[in-house]
Amino acid sequence: MALSFDEACAAVTAPDQPFALVDAEIRGQTYKVFANAPATLAAMFEQAAARGDQDFLVYEDERWSFADVVAHGRSLANRLIADFGIQKGDRVAIAMRNYPEWITSFVGIVCAGGVAVPLNAWWGTDELAYGLTDSGAEVIIADQERLERIAVRLNDLGVRAIVVRCATGPAGATPYDSLIDLHAPAPDVDIEPDDDATILYTSGTTGNAKGAVATHRCHTNALMGYWCRATVDSMRAAAAKADAGIERSDDNDSTLPSFILTVPLFHVTGCVPVMLGAFGIGTKLVMMFKWEPRRALELVEREQVTNFVGVPTMVQDVLECADFDKYDTSSLKSIGGGGAPAAPDLVRRVDRTFRRGRPGIGYGMTETTAYGPQNGGDDYLAKPSSAGRAVPVMQMKVIDEHGNDLPVNTQGEICFYGPTVIREYWNKPDETAAVFLDGWLRSGDLGRIDEDGFVFVEDRAKDVVIRAGENIGCIEVEAAIAEHPSVYEVAVFGLPHQRLGEELACAIYLREGATLSVEEIQDHVGERLAAFKVPSVVIITEEMLPRSAQGKILKRHIRDELARQRTAAG
Repeated sequence: MALSFDEACAAVTAPDQPFALVDAEIRGQTYKVFANAPATLAAMFEQAAARGDQDFLVYEDERWSFADVVAHGRSLANRLIADFGIQKGDRVAIAMRNYPEWITSFVGIVCAGGVAVPLNAWWGTDELAYGLTDSGAEVIIADQERLERIAVRLNDLGVRAIVVRCATGPAGATPYDSLIDLHAPAPDVDIEPDDDATILYTSGTTGNAKGAVATHRCHTNALMGYWCRATVDSMRAAAAKADAGIERSDDNDSTLPSFILTVPLFHVTGCVPVMLGAFGIGTKLVMMFKWEPRRALELVEREQVTNFVGVPTMVQDVLECADFDKYDTSSLKSIGGGGAPAAPDLVRRVDRTFRRGRPGIGYGMTETTAYGPQNGGDDYLAKPSSAGRAVPVMQMKVIDEHGNDLPVNTQGEICFYGPTVIREYWNKPDETAAVFLDGWLRSGDLGRIDEDGFVFVEDRAKDVVIRAGENIGCIEVEAAIAEHPSVYEVAVFGLPHQRLGEELACAIYLREGATLSVEEIQDHVGERLAAFKVPSVVIITEEMLPRSAQGKILKRHIRDELARQRTAAG
């Protein structure tokens, strides 16, 4: 007999099951939490150490065992405490590309009782300085490239530096390797579930990025949510095969689960479901030096990768790779990710192309510690425009502009409620108050929930563009463009893009008598902001931008008209 989603959820979250749910009061709100979740991330790391010499990280020709990674983390934690004076609750920033030391640094910071502050590795000097200042970080652990960007500001900021993969770092930085003693014990720090664990920065509509504060409980319950959902899906798939009398040849497959890390670790997706998820369940994590689809295919074949998690553009890049058919991708069982919606055609193409790999997607936010509804397999093929459903640790609803709950299939603002929702925006009480409604997190996304509980994300209320999974705050880019003396007014917005999901566009009205080329404005923005924030579409208009009766620029009108013109032009 077919097993429904709700029936499977009820079975795995029952009181005597591994994913049992219990009530817990957190910051004045009552939530359903996983009774058997690790108490803290530090406890989870210590559990992982018991896996010993089992491969955890594969980076180029390097192999790091679980024991190696935890030993590095323990040693770094002790030195952060003894040499750098880090105490419980102090912030320590990480700014580097996806190196193994990113992960060992995260482990060390958390095990020291500190708060890990991953900074966007694409940020320029001013943006990195903002992240350090806003978070109040005492120390930054960086690679040489990132450290050189921020070195001239460190003394003024009062931040000490540790540099990885560089023997003599700039600005008097301490070499990472000099701090490592693989025989160091775990530090003796009392960490509680509701202590802060991370501050991850997310672009918003007010210009500067906001630091989303997640506790240890946020992270461990998010991880349990993913593992619970995997168990639910497995139960339903087994029931469906049993009903159909099907015995698949791969049921006895002995390939160990493994992930390929294609997205930056400073993103909540790379950090939580991929990196911490692999840590928690003991799976191999294959790291790439940089995204390159052919290299990804090589690693999938070489390491027998079973799970590919990335933004939809990466999935498309892999499928479009000229050498796709030269590589064995039969080990892949799941191909998906999040960060942006996937086109329905891409969902179907994934299912057609890979022998065993099924398509999947997740809808989470930095503010939900990445956790939210998920869609995959047959459900995804049936409803390819839906983000899916969440297990009962997360509740969801849709509200109108007045905060009233809306009925099934009625569009409104999507809201989240659960233990994975962040505690606050760091040092931003007004922004925190604006995003919470009686404990519910207002996503800023517009959508609906259908009669089966599937969530459909249909638009965004927030003024944010998501380009290839990278959040770009439009107001920040507008502010940079407005600094140009020739610009009278500007509107920045997103346009649909087949590969990137959205591309960044701007419409500019110049001051009287001024002239400005597309290349000049792009160079102007590039000198002030990270490269991914430079608009790829620049429209210079001869008329003032359209405005509402209240004087606000009608961005949606500009966006829709430009999209219509592009469609008409083919």
